Order: sequence, then structure tokens, then C-alpha cells
Amino acid sequence: MKSCAIVKKGSIVGGGYSNRTRATKFNPTGKKRKYPNLQKKKVFVPELNKSINIEVSTRGMRTMKKNGIYATLKKSGIIK
Repeated sequence: MKSCAIVKKGSIVGGGYSNRTRATKFNPTGKKRKYPNLQKKKVFVPELNKSINIEVSTRGMRTMKKNGIYATLKKSGIIK
């Protein structure tokens, strides 16, 4: 499944009408599924003295940088 392991961010359905279309006539533009910016990362956890491979969004990376890797992974349930 394409979702972030940390912030649980998943896909959304975007698209619809441009304002130009609304102003002129009914002409559907179609819907498009938009996925989060997921990156495969290997992060080293000093508290466990080992590396973990995770698929994380860029927002999740910022969260790890802010709160610390160990605390963030523990809160999200990736490590026990």
C-alpha cells in the first residue's frame, strides 16, 4: 500500500474543474489519484544500534528530524 509508515499519509483523489471551465460550459476534466512523496530510506537508530529500512514520506522525514528517530519510530509502532 502506498502510504507513509510514520504520518500515515495516503493517496487522495484530486482534480475537478478549472475556474475557466466553470465560467464557460460543463466539461469534466477527470479525476486523478495523487500519491504522497514516498522515499525508501535506511535510517540508523543509535538506541538500538541497528539500521531500519522504511518507506516514508518527506513530511515523515521532517517529523523524524524534529522529534528524533527513535521516538518517532516508537510512537508510530514500527519498533517495539
